[in-house]
Amino acid sequence: MSAFTAQLAAVLRLHRAALIVWTVFVAGCVGYLVWLTEVTAPALREPLAGALGLDYLEYSSPMGWVSTFMYYGFWAVAAWSAAALVGRELESGTARLAWTQGVTPVRWLATKLAAPALVLLAGGAVFVPVYRWAWSAHREMMGDDWTFADVFAARGPLVVAYALCALAVGTLTALLVRRALPASAIAVAVMIVLNRYVEKYREDYWPPTTGTPHGAPVMRVDSASYHPQSHYWPLHLVETGIILTATTLATAAAFLLLGPARRTVPARTPRQESPA
Repeated sequence: MSAFTAQLAAVLRLHRAALIVWTVFVAGCVGYLVWLTEVTAPALREPLAGALGLDYLEYSSPMGWVSTFMYYGFWAVAAWSAAALVGRELESGTARLAWTQGVTPVRWLATKLAAPALVLLAGGAVFVPVYRWAWSAHREMMGDDWTFADVFAARGPLVVAYALCALAVGTLTALLVRRALPASAIAVAVMIVLNRYVEKYREDYWPPTTGTPHGAPVMRVDSASYHPQSHYWPLHLVETGIILTATTLATAAAFLLLGPARRTVPARTPRQESPA
């Protein structure tokens, strides 16, 4: 086993509680989507459903909450990466101790980022295909459409890109602030602002169509132009590229900050007990 692989495994062991929470969260969302699609939706189509007081909200509302929780899960990723992943080790001096024991700062940060990034990618690779299938299965029972912010992200790689960006932003913030709780709050705030700004200009990421829309829901630009559903992938992939660019810049900045951080993070030493 290489040194990098060993350190990667060590990071996963150290943060196994967060790994378990994320795994349970993704597995729960996926399992619930399957249940809603294969059990709840068919039950609502039964002739006695109305007599039993069942309505489509028992299907469409939970489906909406699943996509919302997954989409805005980047808040939790930003807070965790800023506080637990990096901030706590900088604040306690654990990082400085590792740097004096043969682990270079670059390798330390690389393993810190690689382990959760792999977990986030794996979770997205499972969730996105299942969500796409579930969202398309019973469209006539749903109250949303492809233009909803959470649906727009959860149907493709954008939802994973936001999580990776939150990981990078949280790490960069921790290196700048070097205090776990303040870094966590700042990282979440930065991600919220970035998300709102990118969403605000979403309609501008691809040339719109002019004329009168027919049929499927559209994303309105103004009274004469709009984005039909066929523009979903161009819009989605451009926004994904924007978020991944921000991820790359935040990651590069974090590595550039390793030199100053190494010089300024104090090493904690065990307290000396005074004689009785």
